[in-house]
Amino acid sequence: MGKIAFVFPGQGSQIVGMGQDLFEKDEQAKKIFQKADEALSAPLSRLIFNGPQEELTLTVNAQPALVTTSYALFQALSEAGIKPDYTAGHSLGEYSALAASGAISFEDAVTTVRQRGEFMEDAVPNGTGSMAAILGMERGLLSEVTAEISSKGEPVQLANINCPGQIVISGSTEGVRLAGELAKEKGAKRAIPLVVSGPFHSELMKPAAARLQEVLDSISVNDAAVPVISNVTAQPIHKPEEIKEKLIEQLYSPVLWEDSVNTLLSLGVDTFVEVGPGKVLSGLIKKIDRKASVYSVSDQESLQNTVQALRGN
Repeated sequence: MGKIAFVFPGQGSQIVGMGQDLFEKDEQAKKIFQKADEALSAPLSRLIFNGPQEELTLTVNAQPALVTTSYALFQALSEAGIKPDYTAGHSLGEYSALAASGAISFEDAVTTVRQRGEFMEDAVPNGTGSMAAILGMERGLLSEVTAEISSKGEPVQLANINCPGQIVISGSTEGVRLAGELAKEKGAKRAIPLVVSGPFHSELMKPAAARLQEVLDSISVNDAAVPVISNVTAQPIHKPEEIKEKLIEQLYSPVLWEDSVNTLLSLGVDTFVEVGPGKVLSGLIKKIDRKASVYSVSDQESLQNTVQALRGN
């Protein structure tokens, strides 16, 4: 058997009720949800289990909610003896990956992403920035499209390079609209506007990055016990200074997800476990490499099935 990577989902995977069966049946998981409530001085777990979905989806709630649920599932996997050789996370998921790798404490991860969510919300006035998924166009051509629109004064850039034929762009609302139209003229299959509250992973997030720097300087960051693949470079990072630097750059840089998965494959990973709600990353990984073994762990049942399958290997 090759190596195992744990991958952690980002914003958009949150769903009311996630992690609840774990909370009810697993003492360790229960403690993690309680720790999150304490760290934030807020009833986060109640919002996670009972909703409403609209409130859970707000960036400031979705980010700590996903880190908490993913971390509780990670702990349950660890207790069952399933350990990763590498970790990676999609955008926000990188914080879950860093907590799982021991680079930051769970409490610091939760409080940092709550603030990160606030900074991202505040960076750009509502409605002035947006994102869209461009399907069926390769990145070189799409980069030319975004450069052309940006040169006319409407900033837009590649934000998430997810898998072949699926790239998200981000920038000013008008820039994203114009780039979507131009991409279709040049052969893209579709441009799908995303329901997000801002132009994440674009230069417009630089004001948020400056504020995040202060928060990261105030928490302790350790060497990662398990290498984490950075969104910004798609390469393993270990050292505290590098980890902080890449988390700040991550706010306004593209998430190189396709490259990160290819890096993991080149490092001998053949088994990916998506740790958290939904199957977004599992789907992307399968599009990048059909031969990879992919499991998703989102509740008690999928946890047990995955543990059985991996122990059997």
